Amino acid sequence: MQNLFGTDGVRGVANRELTPEMAFRIGRICAYLMKQKGEHSFSLVGKDTRRSGDMLEGALIAGICSSGMDVRCLGVLSTPAVAFLTRELKAAAGVIISASHNPIEDNGLKIFSSTGFKISDQTEKEIEQILAREDELPRPEGGEIGRVTENGETLEIYLESLRKIAPDLSGMHVAMDCGHGAVYSIAPELFRSLGAQVTVLNNEPNGVNINVDCGSTDPSQLQQVVKESGASLGLAFDGDADRLIAVDEKGEIVDGDVLMLLFSLYMKKNQQLKENTLVATIMSNGGLDIAAEQNGFRVVRAPVGDRFVLEKMVEGGYNLGGEQSGHIIFSDYCTTGDGVLTALQLSRILKEEGKNLSDYSSSFNRLPQVVSSCKVSRKEGWEEITSFQKALQKTYDQIGPYGRVLIRPSGTEPKMRIMVEGEKDEEELKSLAAELSEILSKELN
Repeated sequence: MQNLFGTDGVRGVANRELTPEMAFRIGRICAYLMKQKGEHSFSLVGKDTRRSGDMLEGALIAGICSSGMDVRCLGVLSTPAVAFLTRELKAAAGVIISASHNPIEDNGLKIFSSTGFKISDQTEKEIEQILAREDELPRPEGGEIGRVTENGETLEIYLESLRKIAPDLSGMHVAMDCGHGAVYSIAPELFRSLGAQVTVLNNEPNGVNINVDCGSTDPSQLQQVVKESGASLGLAFDGDADRLIAVDEKGEIVDGDVLMLLFSLYMKKNQQLKENTLVATIMSNGGLDIAAEQNGFRVVRAPVGDRFVLEKMVEGGYNLGGEQSGHIIFSDYCTTGDGVLTALQLSRILKEEGKNLSDYSSSFNRLPQVVSSCKVSRKEGWEEITSFQKALQKTYDQIGPYGRVLIRPSGTEPKMRIMVEGEKDEEELKSLAAELSEILSKELN
């Protein structure tokens, strides 16, 4: 069985790993499975601004139509917009062609079920299994072949859903880095329609400049523009706009951890935080746990990946979750991270409470964190090394109750990575991480 799906759909170098032939096959199989499950309506297809999007879009649509399902093309659109419209329009499935924050060479396919949630692990496995026997699938003919329609006007349905919950932003000056991505046009227009003064940068996509030295992966330009323009807030989106990194009025970067704390405090104060619980990943700083305890809510941890955050949220009935990288999920409104929604919610709080973003970030007690790595010839079996477990326990004894140690094999290199975080100064943490690295280097080579 071919392993196609990672933690966020299918992703790879376009035209080499993610080929048009593969996009055709995935589209064909996906439509077949949806019809087998009783979903006989249409599929939605959107894309970000990468040049390879047109190529993959054509192949994907051909595959879906070859299984007898109609397709509505959405054009350039964000991942959260596709997820929202899939559920709102009662589509059988929705597919966004995007590699999110990845380099321009990459592209990907994220597939949503009719519920607006990413397809399940089981459905992903079914798609991978059917690849080996794809020739057995039926091929409709004549009037049974799917049709294609352009549905750009459906964007207004998504925008109207945002306007319904958006604040009046009159008097607010916002600087916005669109990353030459999917919301290069709609995000500035939306904020202006709400009364904000908007200074925009990186909103001229040409197919090869998405995420290049801009957007949420590199907000340095935005930091400078905020300081020079006197904007009260900076907003940086990634290629498919499912995440947001903010910049405060002083030009300082504010990551997802601070945003999650801000949203948690606001929602708890307004009795909106379900179960008084925030879902974060194992990568979020331990300072988030300290702040939660001090302010009467709790943090539940999930593995890295917004899909795992969402799974935890659904499982526990929680309505706020996210990642340090800026994926923030408000499940009362959407089924995935939405950078534009996050930006609107952030703007609302700042205006309503009359505070600057730096007021929140300066109160966040971020624990010191260091990362060490060591080369190894094998990555398995580190859990059974007695000397390492003794050193690990010694580390936990020293880094305090909120301290954490993460041991992670590299997915791309012959290395083990060790993150140590705790209530110690950085030099002490470096010493503890180095001791752990030294043991693994000795035992795994």
